[in-house]
Amino acid sequence: MQPQADPFIVPRCHEAIEVLYQDEHLLLINKPTALLTLSGKHPLNKDSVHFRLVKNYPTATMLHRLDFGTSGLLVVALNKAINAHITKQFQARTVVKTYTALLHRHLTDDEGCIAYPIAKDKANFPLQKICYETGKTASTHYEVMERLQQPFATRVTFKPVSGRTHQLRIHSCEIGHPILGCDLYATDEAFFMADRLMLHAATIEFDHPVTGARIKGVSPCSF
Repeated sequence: MQPQADPFIVPRCHEAIEVLYQDEHLLLINKPTALLTLSGKHPLNKDSVHFRLVKNYPTATMLHRLDFGTSGLLVVALNKAINAHITKQFQARTVVKTYTALLHRHLTDDEGCIAYPIAKDKANFPLQKICYETGKTASTHYEVMERLQQPFATRVTFKPVSGRTHQLRIHSCEIGHPILGCDLYATDEAFFMADRLMLHAATIEFDHPVTGARIKGVSPCSF
């Protein structure tokens, strides 16, 4: 039996990848929205962050991913040893990331923690689901930055403690405030309130694998 082709054909992303920092060991880049981190199986989904980078950095490997619609910071290793070192930092949760998001309607509390276990929804790939039986522990701290009237939304800073697939998107949905423009978990109203997923990887901190210096990357949010 032939494998099914990926039914999702991504539109062409005309925005360039911005390299914010580079040395012989790693890159810190700014990913535009509407660009895959890794190429898809379908030949029309070849364009991606990795596909573009290896043209100039043949040894580049992706340490982590951002969803297609998410913009912002990504760390890229330029050799296997660097990849392994920073991967261990991710596993030890010493890599600190924050995201900016626009959530549907106004949150009541100014800050809080969302803690729901997340599991793969095998019946509805690629969706994730909240599941107390098979889900993995996931927690997300949030802080309200601004409550907007137009659109009727809340700008928040997310600080995920864990790094589960779609964590910020499904956690937002579970508390009744999905991320605007989210095609997987938002209500129709919240989805059509934005022309993109309103989620941006704004900051990242990690230890340089060679120098030991704390690298602090910042990418201003465009929304």
